Amino acid sequence: MKLRPQLRNRHIPAPLLGIGIAIARIIDDVNERIGRAVLWLVLAVTLISAANALIRYGFGMSSNAWLEIQWYLFGAVFLLAAGYTLKHNGHVRIDVLYGRWSPRARARIDLLGTALFLLPLCALMVWLSWHGFVESFQRGELSSDAGGLIRWPVRLLIPLGFALLGLQGVSEIIKRVAFLRGQGELPHEPPMEEV
Repeated sequence: MKLRPQLRNRHIPAPLLGIGIAIARIIDDVNERIGRAVLWLVLAVTLISAANALIRYGFGMSSNAWLEIQWYLFGAVFLLAAGYTLKHNGHVRIDVLYGRWSPRARARIDLLGTALFLLPLCALMVWLSWHGFVESFQRGELSSDAGGLIRWPVRLLIPLGFALLGLQGVSEIIKRVAFLRGQGELPHEPPMEEV
């Protein structure tokens, strides 16, 4: 009969995991605050869109700048709130099997999916989009449309949004590891919308 050798240092030391949990709480707080602030951008986009339509069709006047600010704010809502949405379990998930598995199995799947897919994607998107932002900022790039806006703020949204999403992914990994080690609980937030 062969005995399985004991793995040493199999558990993450409690102080190290404690630091990780503190970091996860900070990341959660940052994404929570940004997500709540971004909610106000939805109101701004709605008001700007309504005013722009009223001025265009009521008075026959139009401005490319007003159209572009709508697009910029719309992009900001989706990109900056991605981490907030992940924190609140609001991203699309195929739940055919996932919902039937035990919490430990779900934590393992979340851990693997985040580490193997989400974090590499976020790192790649930040890396690929950063150069475009820097170049746009240095050149003072403007919209090609008459009366359009400067482009670098909207280009900054891409690496910033994916960085926030990646940070939230790190937070979710820390929480899953703590749960699997018996040193924490998973958030019991149900998906935002079940289909």
